Amino acid sequence: MGSWIAHNSVFDGQPCFPHGMLGIFVSGGSKIGKNAVIFQHVTIGSNTLHDSDKFGSPEIGDNVYIGAGAKIIGLVKIGNNCRIGANAIIYKDLPENSVAVQSPTRIVQKDNLDNRFFSMNSNKEWVYFNNGKWESAETLKNKNQ
Repeated sequence: MGSWIAHNSVFDGQPCFPHGMLGIFVSGGSKIGKNAVIFQHVTIGSNTLHDSDKFGSPEIGDNVYIGAGAKIIGLVKIGNNCRIGANAIIYKDLPENSVAVQSPTRIVQKDNLDNRFFSMNSNKEWVYFNNGKWESAETLKNKNQ
């Protein structure tokens, strides 16, 4: 599949790969929080230039949604509940509950983003990805009523 996840990268929970692990690269030393949604052709890469301000690997919070082709490079901190748009290039920290689109990065602050990934299962029921497994969207709907 042309993917690479370094042995010394750290995942706090099982990530969701909606389109499989096609072309995904995760550098050593990268840290990825719980409930990450990572689409195809994403790079989470280290900056190995010692004289750089951002020398090191990305740290990504919980419930982060990373769009297809996005690049997160160097020692940047991505807060919880962020969304990174397709083909965005991230080289600056993102505060919690923000959306990053385009290049150069443009940050749009939001309140209480819900980045759960929903899909229809083989029984034609809506489910969402949570802590490494699929859960019924009906139970979520009932909790919110």
